[in-house]
Amino acid sequence: MTITELSSPTAAKLRWWALAVLMLPVLLVAVDNTVLAFAVPAISEALRPTGVELLWIVDVYPLVLAGLLIPMGSLGDRFGRRRLLLIGATGFAAVSVIAAFAPTASALIALRAAMGFFGAMIMPATLSLIRNIFTDAEERRLAIAIWAAGFSGGAALGPLVGGFLLEHFWWGSVFLLAVPVLLPLLIAGLLVLPESRDPQPGAIDPLSTLLVLAAMSTLVWSIKSVTVYGATPEVMATLAASLVTGVWFVHRQLHRANPMLDVRLFANPTFSGAVSANLLSIFSMVGFLFFVSQHLQLVSGRTPIQAGLVLLPGLVITIVAGLVVVRIARVLRPGTIVVIGLLLNAVGYALVMLSGRAGSDAGLLVAFALLGAGVGFSETISNDLILASVPAAKAGAASAISETAYEVGSVLGTAVLGGLLTAIYRGGVQVPAGLSPEQAAAAGETLGGALDVAAGLPAALAEPLLESARAAFDSGVVVTSGIGIVLMLVAAGLARVTLKNA
Repeated sequence: MTITELSSPTAAKLRWWALAVLMLPVLLVAVDNTVLAFAVPAISEALRPTGVELLWIVDVYPLVLAGLLIPMGSLGDRFGRRRLLLIGATGFAAVSVIAAFAPTASALIALRAAMGFFGAMIMPATLSLIRNIFTDAEERRLAIAIWAAGFSGGAALGPLVGGFLLEHFWWGSVFLLAVPVLLPLLIAGLLVLPESRDPQPGAIDPLSTLLVLAAMSTLVWSIKSVTVYGATPEVMATLAASLVTGVWFVHRQLHRANPMLDVRLFANPTFSGAVSANLLSIFSMVGFLFFVSQHLQLVSGRTPIQAGLVLLPGLVITIVAGLVVVRIARVLRPGTIVVIGLLLNAVGYALVMLSGRAGSDAGLLVAFALLGAGVGFSETISNDLILASVPAAKAGAASAISETAYEVGSVLGTAVLGGLLTAIYRGGVQVPAGLSPEQAAAAGETLGGALDVAAGLPAALAEPLLESARAAFDSGVVVTSGIGIVLMLVAAGLARVTLKNA
């Protein structure tokens, strides 16, 4: 089956069946992004990783994924996007099964890296296939809205599914989710997904692949590490290496007759503005989730499943907003909708800040609902603008850039806002006298550490420690919310300028 055949009016139903198939890997990757966080305590107990190993179990997947999205998008343009999708799905499912039975922490780290390798094949292919299957602008916008809703739906399912599995099975069960999702993809993908490729693809360039992998992975690592180790010489050297290799990569693409990635796409204000809006919108949601999930579990005392249920309305609103915005786009300009979405993100943060502290669970629910609406608006339209502003043949490269923005936004949301929150907590918590050095260190590091220490203390020591720890955490939430407001206002202003013709 060809793209031309699938784009004909008689094949309309088949196009939507193809979209349904493409939603399977989207849901899986979205669930995988949130479900692992709930499995970390069980993994720690079963495999006994060191602190460094535990960080690598979590971080190695996004490091590899972020570094390979652009090269894999380019490979899909050359060798076929469906082919790369099915290869990636097969590899991801196989490695996930092995990871479920990993005997050691080091083995799990290696397997998570392999999952990042195959995951990088999946995501650019899904979005680029949508760009080529849906040639009608309104149909494409609705298809992208459904695609974006898949991420939100997966994020909503992650805590609920993860909580259920971990209450009934061992930690490895969260990795076995890949099998029932990806097996139907392999079968149906061969039947309803068309093959597509760039008729004039970028050249295979091993050096460019190494450069972008080095630039993206070291950037992600340095951003994450600065919140753990501070601005150490090693972290700053890694960040400098990321910048140098990134500049080298861009220079190489600009001076090759047939580059792996056409970086001149960023000369288009609509494209660059939409990529920025994409990154900053995800930044706002992930940063918000970082502190609200802790508040619900560590301050309000809810279980992971209960916390997930409190967040569920906001995630549902994200999905609904992403779908409703397709109709709104018939009346309002896309650039205006992106600006409105980013401003709603700012309002969500303002609601938290104006409450004085982290506020009640009901207040957080409303704030997250506003944020969800903003992300639903801005994510759907920005992804559509990214794809619509480039030729269909370059959809793989554009999709890879969009996915890279998503991953970097996720990392920045946790690293920047999460890092600031942690630093403010450390500076504000008052550890009472009478604790051992180990207890004082744990209580002064995180709110979770303070709760663990307080559980083993007499009431005379536990109560003032808990009061101080929760107050320090909530004070950090107020400050980071203020920063979130400023960043979203700046993002809205940037979108207003760059997307004025969109």
